[in-house]
Amino acid sequence: MTLGQFLSVLRARWWVLLLVLALTVGTTVGVSLMLPKQYTASASVVVDFKPDPVSAVVFGGMPSPAIMATQVDILNSERVALRVVRNLRLADNADVRAQWQEATQGEGTIEQWLIALFRKNLAVQPSRESSVITVAYTAPDPRFAAGLANAFVEAYTQTSLELRVDPARQFSGFFDTQLKEHRERLEAAQARLSSYQKEQGIIANDERLDVETQRLNELSSQYVALQAVAAGSVSRQVQARGAPDQMQELLNNPLLNNLKAEISRTEARLQELSSRLGDRHPQVVENRATLASLQQRFDAESRRVAGGVRVTSAIDSSRLAQARAAMEAQRERVLRMKAVRDEGTLMQRDVESAQRAYDNIQARYTQTSLESQTTQSSVHTLTQAVPPVEPSSPKLLLNTALAVFLGSLLAVGTALLLELMDRRVRTADDIAAALELPVIGFMPRPGGRRQRMSPMQQRLLAPQRAALPRA
Repeated sequence: MTLGQFLSVLRARWWVLLLVLALTVGTTVGVSLMLPKQYTASASVVVDFKPDPVSAVVFGGMPSPAIMATQVDILNSERVALRVVRNLRLADNADVRAQWQEATQGEGTIEQWLIALFRKNLAVQPSRESSVITVAYTAPDPRFAAGLANAFVEAYTQTSLELRVDPARQFSGFFDTQLKEHRERLEAAQARLSSYQKEQGIIANDERLDVETQRLNELSSQYVALQAVAAGSVSRQVQARGAPDQMQELLNNPLLNNLKAEISRTEARLQELSSRLGDRHPQVVENRATLASLQQRFDAESRRVAGGVRVTSAIDSSRLAQARAAMEAQRERVLRMKAVRDEGTLMQRDVESAQRAYDNIQARYTQTSLESQTTQSSVHTLTQAVPPVEPSSPKLLLNTALAVFLGSLLAVGTALLLELMDRRVRTADDIAAALELPVIGFMPRPGGRRQRMSPMQQRLLAPQRAALPRA
């Protein structure tokens, strides 16, 4: 269908166009005027994502889409709607209960009915590039719409605070129980450590152990020195038994040396007198007696010095045994102190571990207690809803414009449908297309102007004119 044919159809069926358009626009206007007016009240809230001074949780500089979507879901949740119903005490209102009985015949609960009704008329729209959320409610009464919008904002604020405080209260109770258990563990560990220290009677600290270890080292040094002294005494005692003349004590004794020199002189004199005077001479007898006396003195002194060596050896052995006993006792004491220190260290570590666990739980308990007592929500009301002056629906001007547009399309479609159902010849093009023959000429209307052929008619007629014989 060409544009000319389309326009000819519209001209021929103009009454259909006007009728369909008038019916569409009239119906739309009538329905818009008959529909009850609806008013939409809007309130807005801002979600604060700054660091929490209590829990020190940082969400970042700007809210993420997931967090904003979560806040929108919370606003649309049944929990918020149920809080609105309970805050306004609508379930106790006689008129509301009557409407519920009429609408549901008493099926279900009035709270669920109100929640479904409220959520149907609620619209929550988050901002694209900020943390502002708009809450809109639509109702026939502008004051009721504003009240419901503000009620949803208040319920959302309270619910947001509950979602923040309730887990903190649960954790606070959990940490309170754990705190009592760890306090008992800490007290038991401290009691075991104190009882152990009291039973041992010593404080196994590092300074005391260092002193005792130093004393053990000194005793060890003394024992080594006494071992050398005792070994020398034993060797001298053996020498005194086997070769007493070679003893160092005898060789270095001045009295024995004097006696030995005196004996040597007396023997030399005795030999001289014996050879000169004979063995029976009184001087020889006297010298012999003197020599015997000196020899007795020398033997007595030698025995005394040898006896002193044995006594010294016995004393040195006794001192060595005493040093060994003292060293062994000190070693046992040091070992016992080390064992006490090690066991006490383990107990001290148990106490320190219990103390650290108790301190950590105490810190968490304090934090969760503060969080459970907070009254500041992260959601703040930005604007309050006020009763709107103009209704949000129906919009007569917009509905009329849409009716004109859609009615025009419907009218054109209706005209074309009627034309297809009752096809008529309206132009020369329709004749040429239907008969597949060229149009030779046109009969003018009586009293009308001569009609010129269209370009298509001229193209169809040109071959026929070329085939006619010339006069």
